[in-house]
Amino acid sequence: MSRFTLAANAEMLFVDMPFEQRVRRLHQAGFDVEIWDWSNKDLPGLAATGARFGSMTGYLRGTLVDPDGATELLRTAEESLVAAEVIDCPRLNVHGTGLDPAGTPVVPHLVVTGADWLAAARTLERLAALGERYGRIFTLENLNTAVDHPGVPFGTAEETLALVTAVDSPHLRLNLDLYHAQIGEGNLVELCGRALAYIGEIQVADVPGRCEPGTGEIHYPRVAAALAEIGYEGVIAMEAFAATDPELALTRFRDAFTMSAA
Repeated sequence: MSRFTLAANAEMLFVDMPFEQRVRRLHQAGFDVEIWDWSNKDLPGLAATGARFGSMTGYLRGTLVDPDGATELLRTAEESLVAAEVIDCPRLNVHGTGLDPAGTPVVPHLVVTGADWLAAARTLERLAALGERYGRIFTLENLNTAVDHPGVPFGTAEETLALVTAVDSPHLRLNLDLYHAQIGEGNLVELCGRALAYIGEIQVADVPGRCEPGTGEIHYPRVAAALAEIGYEGVIAMEAFAATDPELALTRFRDAFTMSAA
């Protein structure tokens, strides 16, 4: 039995099915469900599936740094909070800047200054206050810039942890993505221990390929054991493609994060 709450991303699994059917399939398999852009979804229809939703994208546009971008991020974050109430989603995910459909920044931000850090922290403070008002949590996700998201500011786990620590609000936590961290930084077990107090959830996929645990270089059963040793009992979400069969991918994921009774 897993001591973690296991979730899976409906955007990346059973991709030949209509979206609502994907959600039902994950729910029937016993997983919480995560989604990305809520604005193109039938939220009442998703709510009617009976699935428990763990995370969704928490903004539609905007950035953390420039004033106009921050205003837009906060405006669409509030829209996202209203949407989250429809499916009762507790966590809303944000990034260092707005991303296009390919995952690259709408406006690349290659050089981050001290003033940028201060502006980002102020925007995140306001975001956390919005989360508190609605009783929900925003999570700031680390992203790798080497493979998937070139030009994203505040992309590393070190940077997201620094920002979340600076804001220090229970309504702003880390979405610690170990796939991205492995590409950008490595040393995952130590990273999890250092970030533990600020983790809102953990996302996983294997490297290379971004497929399920067991298909790449990360030994996720060891990561699972380390998380258990440090007392983590939160959400582990598979944000990964299926290497071959989605059912097999879910089985491999569950096996990697299921701890023995001993």
